[in-house]
Amino acid sequence: MKGNTLFKIIGAVAVINLGSRFIGFLREVVIGYQFGTSSIADSVVAAYTLPNFFYVVIGGAITTAFISIYSKMDDPPRRETFLSSIFTWLSLLLIIFTALLMVFSEVVIGLLFRGLQPEELALTADLFQIMAPATLFLVISMWFTGILNVNGKFTLATMSTLLMNVTFVIIAVVGYSYIGPYAHAYGAVISAIVMAVMLVVLLKKGNFVRFRINLKIDDDFKKMWRLAFPIILGGATLQFYFLIHRIFAAGLSDGAISALNYSSKIVQLPQSVLMTAVTTVIYPLLAKKVAANQKDDIQRLYQKGLRMMTITIIPATIFAYFYAEEIFRVVFEYGNFTRDSTLIAAPLFQLLVIAMFAHSANLYVTRFFYAKEKSILPVTLGVISVFGINVGLNLLLINHFGALGLAAATSISAISNLLLLLIAAKVVLKLNLFGPKTFTTIWKFTVLFAAIIAVQLGVKSLITFDMPIVTLTIALIITMVVVGLIVYGLRFPEFEAVRTKLLKKIAKRG
Repeated sequence: MKGNTLFKIIGAVAVINLGSRFIGFLREVVIGYQFGTSSIADSVVAAYTLPNFFYVVIGGAITTAFISIYSKMDDPPRRETFLSSIFTWLSLLLIIFTALLMVFSEVVIGLLFRGLQPEELALTADLFQIMAPATLFLVISMWFTGILNVNGKFTLATMSTLLMNVTFVIIAVVGYSYIGPYAHAYGAVISAIVMAVMLVVLLKKGNFVRFRINLKIDDDFKKMWRLAFPIILGGATLQFYFLIHRIFAAGLSDGAISALNYSSKIVQLPQSVLMTAVTTVIYPLLAKKVAANQKDDIQRLYQKGLRMMTITIIPATIFAYFYAEEIFRVVFEYGNFTRDSTLIAAPLFQLLVIAMFAHSANLYVTRFFYAKEKSILPVTLGVISVFGINVGLNLLLINHFGALGLAAATSISAISNLLLLLIAAKVVLKLNLFGPKTFTTIWKFTVLFAAIIAVQLGVKSLITFDMPIVTLTIALIITMVVVGLIVYGLRFPEFEAVRTKLLKKIAKRG
């Protein structure tokens, strides 16, 4: 895949994914409008935690392992056997697992969210029982998107997620007047079914897979599951962080779960857009380069991806930290989401946003370990960070700082995980974080970030009127101008690449 083609595909996926993530985020805004930071909001968020967790963690692990194995196969009959065996066993296991979740919904919720009051526990269990079948359709849909991605149909895969989120929001909004919070439960199930149906149609139309029953378990199938199981623990640390702090938050006051959820969703929005676009396109390409032993290309992908995230996510982090309250007032402060709700959620957001780059980079760096089928090490580091550092800090901080302690623990452990991963990538994968001009790179980024911080401090001191949308707009425009001037003045490679492409296009048209 040529550089220009790769850039265009990533751009197309990013645009579609931006729309999809925006609609998905709109669902959180709807929850805030309808329920604020109340116990009902906590129930809605807690009930959907598990289906979404299984979707991202189990579905993501299976899809990642599948792409790693499938992309290295050249024999069509072998591929067909591999696909049919995965479809058969995955469907069977998910049906059994979903049925168990439905039957034991109250037990599952009671074990995970021990701090819920009886009425809140009953509502959460009822909502979860309705939502549980979404697990089946969400996880298998994630695998379907992996099949499309490995066949180069990136935009079609991303469109299915957009359709799911649109369907979910429509049902949640329309159904609220008739069935209250249960509209979100039925929205979760119906939207997951809609996505699965769309993907089946696309797969059959492209003749990418034949949905045949095959109970055979061969070496390829075993190899995929051996790779997938470790990824479940190490490949979705972000979801484990948020699951754990929701479990801990169940014992805090009403609204703690929902406040942490609103904060974490804003943190995930920009990184999800960027990371989904990059990993969706780059990971299948990376797996092929590993198979071809193209070490120089792998090194370039590693450095280029981290630089792209640095130059985009860290400026967004600085901006979001300084304007946390304004962001919540503009995005959430409507209906039952009051000023008090903003004052609860904004400080949590400030603590969580500090680790936005770490969460994204963790996901990106682990993909290089998985592509080389060295999953044990990142899994071990993830377990240490999530279940060691994070849980330990939660226990240490929750009594004194409440939800703020949970947010701080999440960010500290995520940053620790990134540092461990970067060291491991250097030692084990022989991947260098910096190129030959290390000092130049560091001071350029230092100047850029210092200037962005100075802009926020200046705007904060000069704007004294209480109009958050105006404040955000002015600050954003000034920040973008300053970033543009510095990137141009210091000749960042990313700017030079864009400028070269534009000049070539102008020359061709001329």
